[in-house]
Amino acid sequence: MDALDPIESVNTFIGTKDEGNTFPGASMPFGKAHSSPMGAHYAGYRYDDPMIRGFGHFFLSGAGCWEQGGLVPILPITGPLPTTFDHKRYATKYTHDGEIGKPGYYKVRLDRDITVECTATTRAGVERYTFPSGARGTLLVNVGQANDHEPVSASSVRILDDRTISGTVETQAFCGGRPYITYFTTRFDRPFREFGTWGPSGNRPNQRESAGGAGLRGAWVTFEPGPITAYTALSQVDQQGATNNLTQETQNKSFDDIRNEAQEAWRKELGCIEIETEDWDERAVFYTALYHVLLQPLTGSDHDGRYRGFDNQIHQANNWTYYEFYSLWDTYRAHNQLLALLRTQRSKDIAQSILKIHEQGGWLPRWAYANQETNCMTGDPVTPFLVDLWRFGHLKGLEEQAYQALLQNVDGIPPQSSRFQGRSGNPSYLTNGFVQYDKNFPKKGQDTDPHHGASATLEYSLADATLAIMAEALNHKEDAERLKKRGQNHRALWDNSVTDRGFTGFPRPKMQNGSWLTPFTPQGPDGFHEGTAWQYQWLTQHDVGWLITALGGKAAAEARLDDFFAYQDLLIDPKRTVREKWVVGPYDYYNQFRYNPNNEPDLHAPWIYALIGKPEKTSVVVRAAQTLFVNGPAGVTGNDDLGTMSAWYVFSALGMYPAVPGTGEFVPHAPKFKKAVIHLENGRDVVIKAEAADTTKTQVVGRIRSGWLNKAKDRIELAELLNGTTLEVDLHTLSN
Repeated sequence: MDALDPIESVNTFIGTKDEGNTFPGASMPFGKAHSSPMGAHYAGYRYDDPMIRGFGHFFLSGAGCWEQGGLVPILPITGPLPTTFDHKRYATKYTHDGEIGKPGYYKVRLDRDITVECTATTRAGVERYTFPSGARGTLLVNVGQANDHEPVSASSVRILDDRTISGTVETQAFCGGRPYITYFTTRFDRPFREFGTWGPSGNRPNQRESAGGAGLRGAWVTFEPGPITAYTALSQVDQQGATNNLTQETQNKSFDDIRNEAQEAWRKELGCIEIETEDWDERAVFYTALYHVLLQPLTGSDHDGRYRGFDNQIHQANNWTYYEFYSLWDTYRAHNQLLALLRTQRSKDIAQSILKIHEQGGWLPRWAYANQETNCMTGDPVTPFLVDLWRFGHLKGLEEQAYQALLQNVDGIPPQSSRFQGRSGNPSYLTNGFVQYDKNFPKKGQDTDPHHGASATLEYSLADATLAIMAEALNHKEDAERLKKRGQNHRALWDNSVTDRGFTGFPRPKMQNGSWLTPFTPQGPDGFHEGTAWQYQWLTQHDVGWLITALGGKAAAEARLDDFFAYQDLLIDPKRTVREKWVVGPYDYYNQFRYNPNNEPDLHAPWIYALIGKPEKTSVVVRAAQTLFVNGPAGVTGNDDLGTMSAWYVFSALGMYPAVPGTGEFVPHAPKFKKAVIHLENGRDVVIKAEAADTTKTQVVGRIRSGWLNKAKDRIELAELLNGTTLEVDLHTLSN
């Protein structure tokens, strides 16, 4: 096989340790179902977990919240049935020796010399179980257990014939979401000879059904010696949907057929970017990041186009795909823009899916899980998310519909009866120009904006400024002026009396009556969501001129950024500095004054250097941050958050980043590779040449030349990229 085959370049174990929360098993691009091992970890799998509880069929890659971490886990065994059907007790040991994790294929050897291989279609997970020669094999199909922290609240299982099992699993969406039902159908490639089900009261041989509320529940089937292939399809619509998904995607196909189809699909997807590098580890890190980007959002509609909407009714997607699971607080910062650039048709369907959520649920989402809003996280991420999709041209024919939905969101709050929280801080924000800090504010779900009033104000302000761009383009002049003004609301929280580490002036929470939160420290947790005033002071990238003035001028702004990034130490030893002086732990949000590469609020901060006129320092910081991404299980910073951190890395390696939402502008920095080619779906290519690229050196951009503009530049325009272009980047080494 070609050594440059992108399939061979991916290591799906990257991110499976240190709370990266990725999964190593098989999936199709944007697949609804998966096949992957699950253990005790809340995300479903952790590389150093010694036991496997089964091979589950649903995972969210990189999510930081507790979720199922696998549905309908199947575990193969030999010999007698377990004395208990609790998967914590019947779990088996396994070895990493010979374990394989590639796009569309996973392989592992369990105790008792059982080998398991996994692959997937878009809506079905598929396993091949190979037992020791001459041994009868039994499969335990567990429907009563999934993740420890979000347990199954009800389940059912039914043995239909000597090859087929069907059932339901009711689980609760994370962050306070409501229970929802997943239907499944499992079919085997040959008949089983013995069977039974279990329930809370124990094992029931020869019984075909078990159903009820919470508690242990499942089915077991025993086969004559030989390998067994199990096909499991999922649906949130109904049982017929699961069965139809299974039939349409797996009928008359062997395990090898499906694996070959899955890997060919991934080969095509990953081929959208080609890079030139002689470093195999760097190649693996890049293509694994791209792979993680292309896992989600997940396909929501069944093979026949039906899907369950946010009104809990069944709807039809004709000639398009409905997508679901949107962690917008994370993905609006980089993942959305990368998909919008690379995957035009999917991004159009994503935009339409978000608008269908609005149509059917009555409001726009913030963290949409399956067919419900969890209200997880804070701020207003859906606004920059949709505006960027508009900017990329993915809302054609839907511009006004999207704009009116966004206007409803920024100017109001959902009715009390709504499951959506929307901008819960809007009453204060629209009246006073800021979201008050109020830890006792009532909430729908886990989070609410007044609990984090200062960061919510900054997020709202950025969203308003972003929507103003769209309003202006759609000729809503009065709205545009009003939103532009509101885009400056973050200024109301700037307090010039606050001093920390020798720097004066920081954003500070305000109480409902307009008074400052007292006492207050810029390194503290009060008023800011998963961050501090040090990190959130940079969330004003749309108003950099004002920020420079507030910080005391360009020299003062540069000095504060230098302290924030420990810049002088980066010049001496970047790899050590990022691990010792930046924020290190994935959940170390508070009592911090330095850059946090593990979390979203200041991911764009390296490009603030470029926005204040110091682009060379952006390149230094980005190169240093890239050292945190390595070819190993601990190779992702923080939670990968449905591909957000991976998208950050892909942009960083290519040499450009969408630092200011809604503008269609990318801020350049030093690319990582000598050459990268982005193959756009419109048939055009973006070629990035940096012949002097050398990751062993600290390099900065001398000049970028482009045939499109034929001049040096400090911004790369979206129109230039979409028309196809060659960017020639002159790099030089920075002397310490």
